[in-house]
Amino acid sequence: QVQLVESGGGLVQPGGSLRLSCAASGFTFSRYVMSWYRQAPGKERDFVARISNGGSPNYAGSVKGRFTISRDNAKNTVYLQMDSLKPEDTAVYYCNANSAYLQHNAWGQGTQVTVSS
Repeated sequence: QVQLVESGGGLVQPGGSLRLSCAASGFTFSRYVMSWYRQAPGKERDFVARISNGGSPNYAGSVKGRFTISRDNAKNTVYLQMDSLKPEDTAVYYCNANSAYLQHNAWGQGTQVTVSS
């Protein structure tokens, strides 16, 4: 059974940091592209960051230079280090696993990040 479980969300002041984790199980983690998306209230779900199975990252322009995505294939976990957080980063953050080759896509349940003073 495929599972993606996010953790690490919470309330943080502007300028602060959080690290999100996504623990994966039920599939061969190292073969999947792992991504983070976010959805603010009343808005669509947007791409945040992606890391290939080879470890190459790319980022949405709004978070480049502030967020860092990484993965630990030994732990089946992907991380999102978020620094210099802004109120506009407030959203539910979702982990995504995708394999175009296997035609498989999966989502986690999301974790809330609130940036407010």
